[in-house]
Amino acid sequence: MKTILITGASSGIGAATARHFQAKGWNVVATMRNPASGSNFTNLENVHLARLDVTDAGSIATAVEGGIERFGRIDALLNNAGYGAYGALEAFTTERIRRQFDTNVIGLMEVTKAVLPHFRQNGSGTVINISSIGGQITFPLGSLYHGTKFAVEGLSEALHYELEPLGIRMRIVQPGMIQTNFGGSSFEFAMDENLPDYAPMAEAMGRLFGKLAANPSAPETVAEVIWDAANDTSDRLRYRAGPDAEALLDARKQQDDAAFIGDIKEKMAP
Repeated sequence: MKTILITGASSGIGAATARHFQAKGWNVVATMRNPASGSNFTNLENVHLARLDVTDAGSIATAVEGGIERFGRIDALLNNAGYGAYGALEAFTTERIRRQFDTNVIGLMEVTKAVLPHFRQNGSGTVINISSIGGQITFPLGSLYHGTKFAVEGLSEALHYELEPLGIRMRIVQPGMIQTNFGGSSFEFAMDENLPDYAPMAEAMGRLFGKLAANPSAPETVAEVIWDAANDTSDRLRYRAGPDAEALLDARKQQDDAAFIGDIKEKMAP
């Protein structure tokens, strides 16, 4: 039986993926900041719950070691933990800026570093990083979030070169709008009443997100794509998840900057 370690498995894409892989016969190391929130997994066979905060190096090491001790090996890593910070750059403190990058980028890299020695020893393994359509296109007031997801795309593509000769596969999954708690606990919006100049842009962003999120895909859709990515033996790097991801990413490739940004602006209009 193969084993996958998943970060951010308490809800949304992480939880759906944990259930999907478990149902397919894999062992699952389901990690989250608070394992008590993973009560839905307690009655499932071959699921190991573990505390892992991607900003806490000690918890990363303990979770990885615990997963290997429980199941003997780890075959795939899903870096799913993260959140979206939106708002005017001026409205974010340096602490909040660092928190966004520490979670979405540095934390992802630290978890990957913790698993790579095990993969190298085995001569195999798959690292799957959850990016976003927001890793190749941008929306207004998303300088922090898109900055992190563009970084995930870049670091993942670079890792593809260095890990492939070692028998380790690198995968990037790009979800579109998904029915998750991205608008809840996984979403942070900064708006400073002392910066009224940005208020019209915030209203426009609300209109844009409303239109884009009209028909979101279920998290199970992403879980199925992750399953394909984990089991694909080709050298494919990127996997899209959701029809809107297909449409928007195709449009970005086919249009120049002015045309694509112009389309986004049109969607922002009242």
